[in-house]
Amino acid sequence: MPKEIKISKKPYRRGDDGHKIISVRMKDELIEKLEDLSRETNRSRNELINLLLTSAIDLVKIEENDSM
Repeated sequence: MPKEIKISKKPYRRGDDGHKIISVRMKDELIEKLEDLSRETNRSRNELINLLLTSAIDLVKIEENDSM
């Protein structure tokens, strides 16, 4: 029977899971809506923000400014 079990250390890399932390300022009314939706869906605010942004980002269309 072995006298020890060897486990190699996994190198620590910040953001290794493919996620990054950001800070966003939001109006109280928007946070309240997120909290309501969170309660109704049993999802965290973080999960909801990611779902909503993922759904909305491809809907953005940039308009050219012709006033120049």
